[in-house]
Formats: sequence, structure tokens, C-alpha cells
Amino acid sequence: MKLSAELVAFSGRLGHEFTKPETLIRAVTHSSMMSPHRDDNQRLEFLGDRVLGLVMAEALLTADPNAPEGLLAPRYNALVRRETCADVAREIDLGAVLKLGRSEMKSGGRRKEALLADAMEAVIAAIYQDGGFDAARAAILRLWGERISNVADDARDAKTALQEWAQARGEVPPQYVETARTGPDHQPIFTIEVRLASGLTEKATAGSKRHAEQAAATALLKKVDT
Repeated sequence: MKLSAELVAFSGRLGHEFTKPETLIRAVTHSSMMSPHRDDNQRLEFLGDRVLGLVMAEALLTADPNAPEGLLAPRYNALVRRETCADVAREIDLGAVLKLGRSEMKSGGRRKEALLADAMEAVIAAIYQDGGFDAARAAILRLWGERISNVADDARDAKTALQEWAQARGEVPPQYVETARTGPDHQPIFTIEVRLASGLTEKATAGSKRHAEQAAATALLKKVDT
């Protein structure tokens, strides 16, 4: 079995040359394309999630040998969460090589965050099965790059910080309200307003509710800290 020219180019973006091409082909095959003669990437996704987790846990311990678990946990979560995996997938244009069923293609599957994140984990598993743990670790560290060294900043949770700010002043927790939703169903844009009991509010817009909530909380924290 040989890789197509597209997948050969994609392997180059991964920085890994596959000796077992079938593992990569399976990794980029979504369940919407599954047939009796073709396996999808769901089992690889399960494995890749664990490989990614081990690599990131090890990387964090190495990067900051004195950090307590309370600091390591949010940093770890920031590195392995769905949004981060999807961002890495977009950087290497994983969506372009995915094998999707017709309905999934029509609904914009190549751009869906959850689908990209799952496929990224499947690709990690494919590298692991093809080249072993060292190859998978090298690829992950290369692809995640500066995210690992910058994770202390990325892991800051604005929603938690804002809630702690409110509680310290005897206020009820902030409320998050979806005030608008635009765009097509497969790629919605959310506008979220965060409200404090004192009447202070801020809004933010993003491609996921989580990102919009965090951005709104960040904006309101800046307002209350001034």
C-alpha cells in the first residue's frame, strides 16, 4: 500500500516518514467513511489521546521540576484539550487530507473543531504505532512547539479568576449569557456576555462558547482591575 501524493506531503508536515502507510491512512479516515473493507480512526483516537497525555506530562515535569501538581494540572489541561489539538491540526492542514463521507463533507467536516481534534489524536497514534514512542514524542514536541514553553500563560483560567474575584467581594458568581449566534450550523460564531451582580458587563465573540466565555471574562477582569 502506498500513500497518495497528498499524504506524502502531509507526512512531511508531520516530520515523520511512515514505513507502514496503512496506519496513516486509517488515522485520517473518519467514521463517516467506514465500510466492511475500511477501518476508521476511532480506536486510534483513543490510543493517541493517551500517548499525547504521557508526552505532555513528561514534558511539563522536565520543563519545571519544582512545579507542584496544582500548577501542573491546568498547564496539562491547556496542552491536551480539544481546542489545542484542533489548532495544531489546522497548522498542518490536517483537514485537507481527511477521508470523509459525503454528508460530513457537505456539513463542513474539514473545519469542525471536534473532528480535527479527534483526527489529530489518531495521527499521533499512527506515528506511535509506526515508529514507537520516541517517534511520537519527537513529533508531538515539534508540533506543539512554543505552546509548551508558553503554557503557564495559556493555562490561566479567566473564568475561575473572575469568579474568585467576585466571591472575595461577597458577590454571587458571574453569569454568562449567549446574546447572539451567527454563521452556518457547522461553523457557528458565538457572542457571550458576562455579567456581575454589580452591573458590570463585557462581551466577546469567538468560534466556540468556551473561547467566547474566556475572552469575555478576560475583558471584564481588565475592567475591574483598573
